[in-house]
Order: sequence, then C-alpha cells, then structure tokens
Amino acid sequence: MRTDAQRHHDPQVRGFASDNYAGAHPEVLAAIALANGGHQVAYGEDDYTGHLQRVMHSHFGPTAEAFPVFNGTGANVVALQALTDRWGAVICAESAHINVDEGGAPERMGGLKLLTVPTPDGKLTPELIDRQAYGWDDEHRAMPQVVSITQNTELGTVYTPDEIRAICDHAHERGMKVHLDGARIANAAASLDVPMRTFTNTVGVDVLSFGGTKNGALFGEAVVVLNPDAVRAMKHLRKLSMQLASKMRFVSVQLEALLAKDLWLRNARHANAMAQRLAEGVRAIDGVEILYPVQANAVFARLPHAVSERLQKRFRFYFWDETAGDVRWMCAFDTREDDVDAFLQALKEEMAR
Repeated sequence: MRTDAQRHHDPQVRGFASDNYAGAHPEVLAAIALANGGHQVAYGEDDYTGHLQRVMHSHFGPTAEAFPVFNGTGANVVALQALTDRWGAVICAESAHINVDEGGAPERMGGLKLLTVPTPDGKLTPELIDRQAYGWDDEHRAMPQVVSITQNTELGTVYTPDEIRAICDHAHERGMKVHLDGARIANAAASLDVPMRTFTNTVGVDVLSFGGTKNGALFGEAVVVLNPDAVRAMKHLRKLSMQLASKMRFVSVQLEALLAKDLWLRNARHANAMAQRLAEGVRAIDGVEILYPVQANAVFARLPHAVSERLQKRFRFYFWDETAGDVRWMCAFDTREDDVDAFLQALKEEMAR
C-alpha cells in the first residue's frame, strides 16, 4: 500500500454546483508557502495578521479591525453575537444563509433569535424590515437589535450602495445595527464596479463577515469590525465560538494574498463573466427559464425535473427548489469558457431528448 500523497481526482473536471468546489488559487497557495517555516507568535500576534490589518484599512478605512476565523458560519455567528444581547434578535431575509444553510448555528450556538422576512429577490428593504422591527418593549418577544443582509444575496442579486444606505439609515434610526454577510462580497464589488467600502462602511454597515474561501482561498474568512462602537468583546467571542486559529498566519496570509493587490477582483470578475456567458447561452435554449437577474456568479433556472436529473449525471449542480424544478448553477474563479460551453451543449442535448 502506498503511503505517500497521491492525487485522487481529475483536476480537469469542473462542475457548477458551488464556488466552494474550486481549489485554492495558485497565488494563495504560494502565499501559504511563503508564510511557512520558522516560528511566528500564535493566536494572531504574528506578522502576517498584523499586516492584514493594514491591508484591511486600505479597503475599509483606518478604524476597520479584522478578526480572522476558520469559516463563514463561524464569522456570522461571532459577528451576530457581538452585536446582540442574550435577549436579542436579528432581522434577515427568509432566504438568508444564516437562516437556511447554517444548521441553526446562529440560534443554537449564538443564542439569538432570527426574525425572517419573505423577499421576492433575496433583498431586504426598509419596508420589509418593518414587518419584524417592532416590540422592543415587549418582554414576550425577542428584541430586534440587528438587521443582517447578504451581499451578494443567496439568489445572486446585488444591493446597490444606495439600497444598503437606506437600510442602514432605517435600522440605525430604530436603534438597530447592521451586519453584512459578505461571503461573496468580491463578486458584488466586481458587479457594481466599485470599491468594497462603497457599500459597507461608507454607507453605515457596522460589521462585515468577509469571505475568502469562495474567492480563491484554501480556507478562512474574517469578521471585520467597521464601527468599533457597535461591538464588544470580539476577541473573547471568537475564542468562545471555537474560531480562534492557533496558527493564524496561514489564514491571514491568504486574505492578504487576495486583498493586497487585485487578485480578489480578478477572481470575482472572471467568475461573474462566466456566469454571464452561461446565462446568455441558457437564454437561447427553449424551455429553460432564468429566474432572477444574473448579477454576480450564480444562475438560477427552471427546467424539467427529468432533464436536470439526467444533466446531473454529466455535471454536478444542485436543485434549489426540487418541487418547482428550480436549480442553481455557480461559477468560480477557475471556471473556463470551455466548461461553460460544454455544459450548455449538454443542456441542449438533454432538453432535446
């Protein structure tokens, strides 16, 4: 039996199930190797985490402070805990990742209540927020303290800076704070063609969950505190939530590799462009309906269930609503034009059967 490392997959195979399926960008892997060797102080007192703070300042201003964590769920749970009291609640879209895809972690591990609102496109508005923004003095109801939005949303739509400003102003007027789940923040910035600060700290977001994994990192995200007055005990909450990395330099150097220059933007622009290429091809196929505006790196479509099942045997992707026949196709930083064209050809063939 061989004991050395060996490849167990075909690196030429790519699907459309998730941008998490992609590997790490070669520049990120090179950065990890650069940070390796010798000793560095553990638990975030290393040189790489220190430099990451300066990189974050260049994107989010001089008061921003980054707390690297292992994953996106950890980032969201830590951020929301830092913004709420034990009796607090968080208003979010019904489709929000914190509500649908985190195994109940914000409520079970964070000890807070999610107050959800149905949305037509994944985006909250001040009017939708007001469906749950009440009852602050009612001891029988969890107190609304935070509005959490996702940029870009779980349905692939993107908030404009003005839309987020309106949400922040509305929430702050009611004594609530604003959290932004930025698992795909790079794709949103690339779509809008603006700096990330334009729709975060500039418009009033208090705390950001910054995503790296979907943008080419091996692992690792960060909670970025944009308004220091909005949070408390961040470093204690990170440890309590099991998100404190001992060898933090290997998380921080990945985020530095993405953010210090333009790798984050290159990766996001490419993923978005591949989604546009996919959407354009899908629109030319009779019987397939695109459900939402394609504004980032996701395409949501509706097609016959049997076609999707056959197509899944050729390419990996997920049903979004299996009963309705809705599917989600995701593009990543390493999706190739040939991958998209091969998928479109397979879709045409299956639709013609």
